[in-house]
Amino acid sequence: MPRLTPEQRERAVGRLSAGDDPEAVAVAFNVHLSTVYRLQQRFVNTGSTADTQRSGRPRVTTQRQDRQILRHHLRNRFHTANETARNTVGNHQRLISGQTIRRRLAERDLQNCRPARGPDLAQRHRMARQQWAQDHINWNWRQWRNILFTDESRFCISHVDGRVRVWRRRGERYADDCVMEHNAQGGPNVMVWGGIGLNQFLGPVFFNNLGPGRGNGITAQRYIDQILQLMVCPFSRRAETVFCSKTTLARTQPGSPRPSCSTILTSTSWPGPDVNPIEHFWDQLLRKVNQLRPGPRTAAELRQALIHAWCNIPRDAINRLIHSMRRRCQAVINVHGGHTPY
Repeated sequence: MPRLTPEQRERAVGRLSAGDDPEAVAVAFNVHLSTVYRLQQRFVNTGSTADTQRSGRPRVTTQRQDRQILRHHLRNRFHTANETARNTVGNHQRLISGQTIRRRLAERDLQNCRPARGPDLAQRHRMARQQWAQDHINWNWRQWRNILFTDESRFCISHVDGRVRVWRRRGERYADDCVMEHNAQGGPNVMVWGGIGLNQFLGPVFFNNLGPGRGNGITAQRYIDQILQLMVCPFSRRAETVFCSKTTLARTQPGSPRPSCSTILTSTSWPGPDVNPIEHFWDQLLRKVNQLRPGPRTAAELRQALIHAWCNIPRDAINRLIHSMRRRCQAVINVHGGHTPY
């Protein structure tokens, strides 16, 4: 027979208090007569119609073991619950499961999540990042106006975006229309260079078979001929500094021809990719390309899609990235040069 809802229990007790027979109440609510008697007795003893608290299944771990499990996973963040379960013996020498470990950790607000990715940071890197942030946190918009942030990024035809979700039923995980197919190597791809600054951006420049060398890779000579001479040097006449990525700086190390311009390529003081606002610009560009239906199928179509997306990113969006530099510097200072949400 069905269980009585809290509202039905109140109504049943009300009818019993009004003098109705238990048999009539049981028939009216379609429950067994013993249910009505127990409900009446519970109301007399406790003054409530709610179920009494049950002890439940005994816990397989003690409170001391629960604290040990928590400390272990706080010290070893990447250990799995199953590994901890295999090394933990519960009460009465009973084995415990990985789900038990997950429940114990969830009780202490510790959830199993995908780790964030960040660059390798040695102590000298952290100190340099913190010093750079302290040197630039008080810069105003007039100072940032003379700065150009540059970087290169590779875009592939076959790209698995972690933001994409699929609607499916149980058992349809590997159905053809529920699987996002992709090439393990990414398929046709292009390498793009770009630069952003306050109220301005340079590019895009595609490294597809430009200059000596084969393929889409970047050589020092390609970088000098296609980027530094044609794009960066003209900008350097009005810019004080060009903040480049580590990849960019590797193209102009000793042994490679130097560009004939006065642009300052900041190398040793550059704090890392998470502080470079152009990384978020690449993300915005990729989102716009992924929204195309149908998506590009060839490298030529990919280049056209990138150019169209590039031209349709509002300048205000780029300015917001430049204006975020104060917050980025503060975030680096708050973690003493460590990893930031950016």
